[in-house]
Amino acid sequence: MSIACFPAIARAWRLGWLLLALGMPWAVAQAQPAALSTVRMEAVEVAAGTYVVQGEAALGSPANLNFISNASFVVADGGVLVIDALGSPPLAQRLLELIGRITPLPVRYVVVTHCHADHIYGLQVMKAAGASVVGHVGCREYLHSDTARLRMQASREQLYPAVDEHTRLVPPDLWLGEGGDNADLMLRIGQRSFRVRHAGPSHTPEDLVVHDAVTGALFAGDIVFRGRVPFVGQADSRRWIVALDRLLELKPTLLVPGHGPVSRQPADDLGSTRDYLAYLRKTMGEAAARMEPFDEAYARTDWSRFAGLPMFGATHRMNAYNTYLLMEHEKP
Repeated sequence: MSIACFPAIARAWRLGWLLLALGMPWAVAQAQPAALSTVRMEAVEVAAGTYVVQGEAALGSPANLNFISNASFVVADGGVLVIDALGSPPLAQRLLELIGRITPLPVRYVVVTHCHADHIYGLQVMKAAGASVVGHVGCREYLHSDTARLRMQASREQLYPAVDEHTRLVPPDLWLGEGGDNADLMLRIGQRSFRVRHAGPSHTPEDLVVHDAVTGALFAGDIVFRGRVPFVGQADSRRWIVALDRLLELKPTLLVPGHGPVSRQPADDLGSTRDYLAYLRKTMGEAAARMEPFDEAYARTDWSRFAGLPMFGATHRMNAYNTYLLMEHEKP
């Protein structure tokens, strides 16, 4: 039987021979493909001491190292706060390098806005650098679930070598929401304080946002998708809309979404995500109430308002279908 019958073995075998030809040790090679990637990452200062790296509006792939979400960091007088760790260890390492070019101060905390792969697969790099990880207790169930295990297994195949057998899930060190207490957490770094608020269940049960009163910046995670169609998945869209309304109470002047460019008009962009969810709920809710088959309802509905947005083809039909199922069982 040919070794080519086993894709993973064949891939390793071919790579091993290539390394021998180049005189390169196998251990060094494991990091080489990701390190040589042409993925461009730039830390853009959006407010005083506040930087954002913006991921691509695309699906994760080996070519983009799963760089499909945003991460942010704030340089305070006593260290650095990072919001989200990106979708692979090589990306997180590159983020650390960018931080190091700006400040010699260490990363004190990394806040996990939610436990989706494109936001957490870089955590092991941040943890190894000495950062404390902050998350919501709602992550616990996911981190120990078959869903997380199977997702990691699939990512190791689909995103190799950026995500490989050495990539692992990292649990937070500091949990928000212990014992059902969802009071805001104030993280202090030097003379600065940052408000961490539980905004779920909405996009996920464990959604966290971070507000910096000094700059007015709100780091909203995937509660806000800007300039592209949101990923709804199994989200509780009714509570998601409530969460968006509640974020307005913070009166942010700068909004960093989980995906898409920074907004200088937070109310408008909070409203855009809200409008998309509300339209899904209205159209699919009416179809479900009439017991109209989903395919007929989807074909009949006017989606032109959103059809031109990035990721429409990749996510919208699934969003509509999941909302249809949700509305079938949702109590008034």
